[in-house]
Amino acid sequence: MEPDLFTAAAEARQEKDPASSPLAVRMRPRTLDEVVGQQHLLKPGAPLRRLVGEGGGGPAGPSSVILWGPPGIGKTTLAYVVSQATRKRFVELSAITAGVKEVRAVIDGARRATGGFGKETVLFLDEIHRFSKAQQDSLLPAVENRWVTLIAATTENPYFSVISPLLSRSLLLTLEPLTDDDLRALMRRALTEERGLAGAVTLSEAAEAHLLRIAGGDARRALTALEAGAGGALAKGEGEITLETVEEAVDRAAVKYDRDGDQHYDVASALIKSIRGSDVDAALHYLARMIEAGEDPRFIARRLMISASEDIGLADPTALPTAVAAAQAVALIGFPEAALTLSHATIALALAPKSNTATTAIGAALADVRAGLAGPVPPHLRDGHYQGAAKLGHARGYVYPHDVPGAIAAQQYAPDAVQGKRYYEPTRYGAEARYADVVEKVRERLRSTDGRDRAAPGREGPTRPQVG
Repeated sequence: MEPDLFTAAAEARQEKDPASSPLAVRMRPRTLDEVVGQQHLLKPGAPLRRLVGEGGGGPAGPSSVILWGPPGIGKTTLAYVVSQATRKRFVELSAITAGVKEVRAVIDGARRATGGFGKETVLFLDEIHRFSKAQQDSLLPAVENRWVTLIAATTENPYFSVISPLLSRSLLLTLEPLTDDDLRALMRRALTEERGLAGAVTLSEAAEAHLLRIAGGDARRALTALEAGAGGALAKGEGEITLETVEEAVDRAAVKYDRDGDQHYDVASALIKSIRGSDVDAALHYLARMIEAGEDPRFIARRLMISASEDIGLADPTALPTAVAAAQAVALIGFPEAALTLSHATIALALAPKSNTATTAIGAALADVRAGLAGPVPPHLRDGHYQGAAKLGHARGYVYPHDVPGAIAAQQYAPDAVQGKRYYEPTRYGAEARYADVVEKVRERLRSTDGRDRAAPGREGPTRPQVG
């Protein structure tokens, strides 16, 4: 790290008064052996161990790495360990505040350090997904020529948020969520170690279980809540952190949900899949997570409208009007009241009979069109209202359905290329059973020729009103 005067002063203050730093900062691992979790990335010879000098370099030196995982599971911590353990020049940037200018300055400094002093540079870039394509492009020469060893961290799926050339030049390391055992070990270490709480308080089993629940796999959140609970206990002159103290110190669990990242899509996907699976309780759970995280209610309503057609369709024709009404309502009222409307719609959709025939029908029709099975519109179905259409044979022989008993005119509607194709295959679920009976009768009637003899050939129907 290359600190400025202000950073150096802050670090000096922390050395003199460690308690001035948050517990989560004081308990950062100093070596890879102190890291909790991520054991799949810490085996002998693994890239992270080679980054700190274990295993040497040479022609098989450590590659640049991209660390991918949710917040609070150790991405920044691993970079911090590298900065403490390696003898290499270490520079840290955040994509939130840095741009191409800062990146180029680091690269220029790295080339000078390598050429002039033979000192390699490790660049830790946090939140790399916030860099634009052009900003990420600026890293490519340095990574490819190994002017710097890049450690980039992201909470978003790098296959969507990191450019392909940079991915291909780096190792993608996926960090796994911390388990309760990992967090339990970390909190117990924080309770006893000198740099932590130094044995000033103990932690009851009930309080520990509650801290694990509200942490949601996030080490930083666990230690922050533990520190708050310890402060509450000491303020009351108590030597044990009880469940009541934790509940007083920590108001509620922070929902593990990033509205701009993978969690946004994962939880939304789980909501829709739970509705599709008719698990109303799971659907309500995911809805609650989205609401509690402050998700845009209009986004949730849009997903419900899609679900109504995609997974329910004609099995319950009221599902789509219910979802549309919910979308209109939340646009008018907003949170917190919109939660009631979204709950109403979610329950209705989850318990409705299911049919995906609307989805499969249009999917099959689109597949044929994309495969080139289109062909010209049959002449009798073409527009015959404009002057000269009759000379082209347009609408000639068209049978007007309302002139036929039952209003079903037997004539060819589909182009020759797809004549006889069956796209809609109704189920027998819910209200769609009625459509299943109707469609077979209609198809049988369309295959007959009874309607042609009783119709008035060439009639297109009522004249359309002229607009504009």
